[in-house]
Amino acid sequence: MLRAAVLGSPVAHSLSPLLHTTAYAALGLTDWTYTRREVTADELAGVVAGLDESWRGLSLTMPLKEAAFDVAATVSDVARDAGAVNTLVRRTDGGWDGHNTDVAGLAGALDAALDAALAVDGHDDRATLLGSGATSRSAALALVDLGVREVRVAARNTEAAAAVVALFESHGVAAGHVPLEHWVREPGRLVVSTLPPSASTAVGALLEHDRTDLGGVTLLDVVYAEWPTPLARAAQAHGADVVSGLEMLVRQAALQVELFTGRAAPLEAMAEAARREVGA
Repeated sequence: MLRAAVLGSPVAHSLSPLLHTTAYAALGLTDWTYTRREVTADELAGVVAGLDESWRGLSLTMPLKEAAFDVAATVSDVARDAGAVNTLVRRTDGGWDGHNTDVAGLAGALDAALDAALAVDGHDDRATLLGSGATSRSAALALVDLGVREVRVAARNTEAAAAVVALFESHGVAAGHVPLEHWVREPGRLVVSTLPPSASTAVGALLEHDRTDLGGVTLLDVVYAEWPTPLARAAQAHGADVVSGLEMLVRQAALQVELFTGRAAPLEAMAEAARREVGA
């Protein structure tokens, strides 16, 4: 039996077991299992060291994406740039390779939601990124991949926002920090929210205060549970096209399946299972 799992804390809510087991079933991989395990950052190294050779892959959620650097024998350039490892893949020598599939998952979800005019035709290559936490760095790299050339980082934490701005600038993207409450001012063609659910109500309420027309704007909110979030609901009411974080989740999980098994992931089957689960 070959094994994989999602590790994190909390992890009971994770849809990863559903997504991976759906993929394994569709691929006929009857000798693969996928489970979940509650693991804190302090416990990660010990847990990984105790896994036998039947373990082939690990999906990592918070708060393990930074701690994983200490257990990976190698780390991909994307993961290093993002400062986050969300995937560990077993090496032939028994060690682990660290990857980040969040970046490609985000870019794929955005690319699917946007019209080709965003970067390909240079119609409007501006964007706004909400938040400056760990996920914001992956979102920044996804925006770079999409060809966005100008970004405002709207966040409360000035120091963390400066680090995200610097990441954009290192890739040739003009970026600057603005207070979070200014996010609705000239948001550009695209808004990506990496804010936790607790901030969604307050940020969405700013739309009511400013009465901003978001017609022609696409908002991707990385949250997928209890959808739509207050932010997504408010943005949609003001004319925005809204995309759930479920699309990102499915796409990054599909990439993990490919890294673990070496097989092309059944993306549509995984997406359908996820939509049924959350009632989307």
